Amino acid sequence: MAYYQTDNTHLSGERRKAIAILKNSCRSVINTAIIIALIGNITTQETADVVSLGLVLLLFIYTIVTWFINTSHTKTSTLVGLILCDSILTGLVISELLYSPWPSLILISLVYFSSLYYGGIKDWGFANIGLAVGIGFGFFILGHQTLILVSNDSIYLSIGVGAITYMCLYSFYNHRQAQDIEDEHKVLVNEVKEQKLRIYQISQYLPKSAWDIIEGKRKAKIQRKHITIFFSDIVGFSSLSEELEAEVLSNVLSSYLAEMSNVVAQFNGTIDKFIGDAIMVTFGDDSAISLGVKQDATACVSMAIAMGKRMRELQHTWAEMGIKKPLQIRMGINTGYCTVGTFGTSKHLDHTALGVHVNLASRLESAGQAEEILISHETWSLVKDTVLCKDRGHIKAKGFTHPVQVYQVVDHRKEMGVNQSYFSQTADGFSMHLDVEKVKNYDREKVIASLEQATKKLKKQLKV
Repeated sequence: MAYYQTDNTHLSGERRKAIAILKNSCRSVINTAIIIALIGNITTQETADVVSLGLVLLLFIYTIVTWFINTSHTKTSTLVGLILCDSILTGLVISELLYSPWPSLILISLVYFSSLYYGGIKDWGFANIGLAVGIGFGFFILGHQTLILVSNDSIYLSIGVGAITYMCLYSFYNHRQAQDIEDEHKVLVNEVKEQKLRIYQISQYLPKSAWDIIEGKRKAKIQRKHITIFFSDIVGFSSLSEELEAEVLSNVLSSYLAEMSNVVAQFNGTIDKFIGDAIMVTFGDDSAISLGVKQDATACVSMAIAMGKRMRELQHTWAEMGIKKPLQIRMGINTGYCTVGTFGTSKHLDHTALGVHVNLASRLESAGQAEEILISHETWSLVKDTVLCKDRGHIKAKGFTHPVQVYQVVDHRKEMGVNQSYFSQTADGFSMHLDVEKVKNYDREKVIASLEQATKKLKKQLKV
């Protein structure tokens, strides 16, 4: 009596029901074949064999009981129990047929096939135990100790037909199962594509550092970090939003943010958030791409310069869209220790940087004029060797008790060349900030005389 058990709890209700019917059909077919074989064996005997009759009745009842068990229970312990019962009954049938070689081999083959195909070595071991128990019971208890060659063709025919039908049902089920697997694979592939699309869409709403936490690439923790913070916004954007149609305004803002995001990515910055037309970017938050405090500050200022140049290019594009007033941005940059991490509630979290230095960067951006990049003294001290800045003196920033030293970024020193009109240099005992364009004609000779006098004095002291 070969069994037919697999765990199909992952399938839908209709498929599970269909599979249960196939499994029960296989058992019913082979049990019916065995019952016919036993009845045929009884007819060849002069006196009725009570054991054979009892075994026929037992198989009939067992077939009905397992039908209901198969359709309602899928636990592993239940399946193992049916394996043992199937193989024990098969052993009893083999002993009742007096170990006739061909029927015995067919029945044992069916047991082995089922156990190995669906359960592996473990279930094959249980099948062997059941066969040994069934055959041993017939040999030692029932006294079937003689091997005979069955001459009744009905026994061969019934078991042979049952085995062929059994294998056909198996093949049909395997075909159905292959189709189901293929269908489920297609569904799974589509779901994976949809999930990847959703993940990509979700990732657009989060900074890279926050997304790395979600993916498990970094741990969510709050820590102090020495970072550079950048803020920018479009000058007069609120009034512009009242003049433009919603669709045009959306296109302008989307193109602006897209272009600025590309620039941020070019310099390995981390977009912390968009606040309307305002952008907050951090450098040094992500340890994986940070190059050090000085390099991060230089990259941030370089990014701001590149943003300004890109904005001037975009002005021509927007002018063709009917926006007569050119859009201009102002930017503020500061460097300092901030608290970086994930903040919020159980329902809403935000990965960002907090602290007085974040506030100062925002204040510098608000204090700037159109197309200006204002940086703090902390940032200037890190970039002054490579970036030319104008000293803007001190400004009163909201929320700060003392005036704040501010510098205006001009450009990279290497880019100035012969066009350089602003000179800035400081050292112990020496400070010079010269803006050639702002020196009045009537003051130029006086400035030159002062510079020459200072030069002569310094050279004279060096010769001593």
